[in-house]
Amino acid sequence: MNDNLREQLLLLPAYLEGHLLLTLIALGLGISVSVPLGVLANQQPLLKRPLLVFVSVLQTIPSVAILALTVAALGGRIGLLPALIALLLYSMLPIVRNTVTGLETVAEDVVEAARGIGMSPGQILTRVRLPLALPVIIAGIRTAAVWTVGLATLSTLVGATSLGNYIFTGLQTRNLVAVTVGSIAAAVMAVILDAIIGGMQWLAENRNNEAAAGRYRKVFTAVGGALALGLGVSAWSLLPEPEADFTVGGKGFTEQHIIAGLLAAELEAEGFRVEQRLGLGTQVIFEATANATVDAYLEYSGTVWANVMNRGDNPGRAAVLEAVIDHVESSFGMKVIGPAGFQNLYALAMRRERARELGVSSIEDLIPIARELVAGGDLEFFGRPEWIAVRDAYGIDFSQKLTFDTTLMYTAVDEGQVDLITAYTSDGRIAHFDLLVLDDPRNAMLPYDGFLLASGEAARNPVFTAALSAVAGRISDEIMREANRIVDVEGRPLSDAVEYLRRAIREMD
Repeated sequence: MNDNLREQLLLLPAYLEGHLLLTLIALGLGISVSVPLGVLANQQPLLKRPLLVFVSVLQTIPSVAILALTVAALGGRIGLLPALIALLLYSMLPIVRNTVTGLETVAEDVVEAARGIGMSPGQILTRVRLPLALPVIIAGIRTAAVWTVGLATLSTLVGATSLGNYIFTGLQTRNLVAVTVGSIAAAVMAVILDAIIGGMQWLAENRNNEAAAGRYRKVFTAVGGALALGLGVSAWSLLPEPEADFTVGGKGFTEQHIIAGLLAAELEAEGFRVEQRLGLGTQVIFEATANATVDAYLEYSGTVWANVMNRGDNPGRAAVLEAVIDHVESSFGMKVIGPAGFQNLYALAMRRERARELGVSSIEDLIPIARELVAGGDLEFFGRPEWIAVRDAYGIDFSQKLTFDTTLMYTAVDEGQVDLITAYTSDGRIAHFDLLVLDDPRNAMLPYDGFLLASGEAARNPVFTAALSAVAGRISDEIMREANRIVDVEGRPLSDAVEYLRRAIREMD
């Protein structure tokens, strides 16, 4: 077994436990909310269509958007709660719809017979309609369960532990072993859960079948045992664990994962128990640090300047950093431990061969030809103020603007699928793919000094502050570029890049 696979399998119990916990709680909440709503819609015809339209509309909203809206509604809170709310909303449609359908398919002559022997409406519902509709209802639960297992992988984006940690980290670091382990584990979980609920459906359909009595008992025992095991694991997951002293966060790309690992390692060396929450969006992680859900992460001056302060001007690198530090500390109560020591600028980059072919060396050279070119960007760039600043400063736009996962973005420009991309200047892949970074003579691109940002609460701990201060200012552009190259180009695990950074920092002493 190679080291990479061993490293991924060591993470499996924690990720599997988190994913199972999310899935079972969300599914349980979905059943407890959706079945009564389906019954209500069946009993009150005026509510039926609005309710079905409502749950159908919920299903059309992209799951990532639901997660983002949930975090915003909870005041920036991340972790288990927003993930559960989003998964609950997504589980509702098949359960509500199948509950309504199942109740409607109960034969009227059976209902009339029940009335004829004096049953009340409530007794007819609980003793006749619901038992007869149960197989259809369980079929809806079965569909919801498979959906929930799949969608729970996205919970990583809001800081909830799941098998998505494998997938998102693997995609960002080009670690196909991690992606494969996470995907297989999620698929196996979905198959097992579907089989368990399928057994429940068979039990509901055959509970009065005397010919199948022996098989009924075996299936009942198997399903009961599987449910008991699942509930036992979930209950175990809910037991209080030693709480982490600090939570280190990271956005969804390699550099952030490496720095998060570095900060965690430095804090653990001081004896602290540290939890990492990776793959968070820019706004999510900023708000989480402001409310002390996350204790520390790497932020960039240009990001805060443009996206938090809503500034479109560019007074220069030093002025931007000074204003950003003052803003986050005075307006949000956070603490800047110090600059990291490197910049990670956005920059437009082309294959050197393609740039020579077009006679391009700067963004200004794109002005007459931009509308004939296809540009690729990360998932955020073309929606960020930085793109608007470049577009307006140079008066350019492209024939197409495609968005990619960062790993795929570099592959796209290397293979000629796009003409240029929005690269990161601290990325080791620029040299690896022989890309030319275009000059920015009109100074449209903002400075992006990395700095270590901490919650005000965590910063009051002097040992915490001292541990992170030992890192601040010691990571040069070259050192960060090499750390990124270790993961993105050589395909080595994040732990190797973290160890490289720690070694480079120690050598400065």
